[in-house]
Amino acid sequence: MGGGAFSRGARLAGHNRRSLKGRDAAVNLPECSALRWARRGVLALACLVAGPAMAWSNHALCTWPALSVLSEVAQAVPVQAESLETFLSAEAGALVPVLAQEEQWARNHVPTYPPRPETLAFKADGAAPAELRRRFLAALRINPESRLTLHLQVLPGQSAGGRPSVPESTVTTLERNAETRSNTYVGLRAGEAVAVLDVVTTASDEPDHGLDIGLWQDSGTPYGRVYGFGKQPFGANPAIEFASQAPFHIGYFHEAAIVYKAAPFLLRTYPEYRIHLYETLARHAFASGHPYWGWRFAGWALHYIQDMTQPYHARVLPGVSVPAMLWINTLDLAGVHGPKERAITYVTNRHLAIENYQLGRLRGDWLRHDFDDAPLLALKDTARDGAVHYTDAAPRTTITQESAAYADALDKTIERYLPAKYTSDPDYVFGVTEADVDIRAVVAKSGAAAQAAMTQALVRLLGNFGRHTRSFVRALREPAQVEPVRR
Repeated sequence: MGGGAFSRGARLAGHNRRSLKGRDAAVNLPECSALRWARRGVLALACLVAGPAMAWSNHALCTWPALSVLSEVAQAVPVQAESLETFLSAEAGALVPVLAQEEQWARNHVPTYPPRPETLAFKADGAAPAELRRRFLAALRINPESRLTLHLQVLPGQSAGGRPSVPESTVTTLERNAETRSNTYVGLRAGEAVAVLDVVTTASDEPDHGLDIGLWQDSGTPYGRVYGFGKQPFGANPAIEFASQAPFHIGYFHEAAIVYKAAPFLLRTYPEYRIHLYETLARHAFASGHPYWGWRFAGWALHYIQDMTQPYHARVLPGVSVPAMLWINTLDLAGVHGPKERAITYVTNRHLAIENYQLGRLRGDWLRHDFDDAPLLALKDTARDGAVHYTDAAPRTTITQESAAYADALDKTIERYLPAKYTSDPDYVFGVTEADVDIRAVVAKSGAAAQAAMTQALVRLLGNFGRHTRSFVRALREPAQVEPVRR
């Protein structure tokens, strides 16, 4: 990451400190005074701390080493780049039943899933390529402005292989910012041979390039009004261009029962829907002779799996117990607002700090070609791979369970070993109070104990990232599983 890589996230942190109004106040609950107060407490806190909505900064930096140790990826025969329109023109008829079956799967297996309107069901009907693209994106219910161009991300310090650089605007709908200004993208030609590892690595970062932006009824977009997702359940902030993607990239599956009873909107998170959708498309692309899109869809699915390995995407308020959360809100309702504002600021800043550290350290490793640094080795470590096998249930029962269980300890480590201004200063807004914050440099100056503790935390996190990334790719090449309906 290096300097100021979290300008977008920092704006969200600043907003969280200044705007403390909850959402969904009309949820029906029993008229129990204690529950009403509990509900208001969790509601006010959870809606505001749902961001930042981007978990790992630049997934590609982590995906490449994680999959470089899988021979079926690293040594795979190069695939030919293929435009989305070409893929759809060849497979439109076959995709009609595939997407219909996928919709039924989501309705049966994803709790609180908002059914896709029948008017958006994918149809072939001999449509022209541009129209097929429009129908396909509508059936997937992703941002119709998504670029989806033929491109690769060139990792820091690596060669572009003679390919022409392309502007970031051809890759993402989001504004260029401090987090991405060091990224390099190159264009591909249709039919060009490209390494499988490069395809899936690039694609793993793609869902953060605008695919899930503006999809809600209250997002203020024409497509959001017809996609059928309803109003955004939490994390809404019209001032932040990527805030609307939060419920697709977060999995709050392991909160206390009182939290869900008080704030049922927290159950409206949909990474499982996205993962299975893109896994299904990847399987179809492989089976029908379109390996480029097989690996690109696989990379999209991986993004959400990898997001689930981030503890701040698996717990509403790491480091804050449920009783403390409710007490903070009781004080807020009594007019004492400071504790709630401080809790929001602290958790947001710590979230931003660990991702700043992750991006800065890995980017530095790539630039220096320091491939023996502990975090990169953790991403490639296969020693514990045999302990996991990816299934449709894994995001809920395994991946986020690990993340949620580690959340409090991670939060404590960050609080203990980083200077207090980054973790415990209610007036500090990460990336705004100071420009070009570099937590990697801060840790390097903080002594051996801080360096060891932060390295250990990052190694644990990235070890899980690599393990679950490989588990999914291995399972993708096996026959599709059949699981019982969950609801």
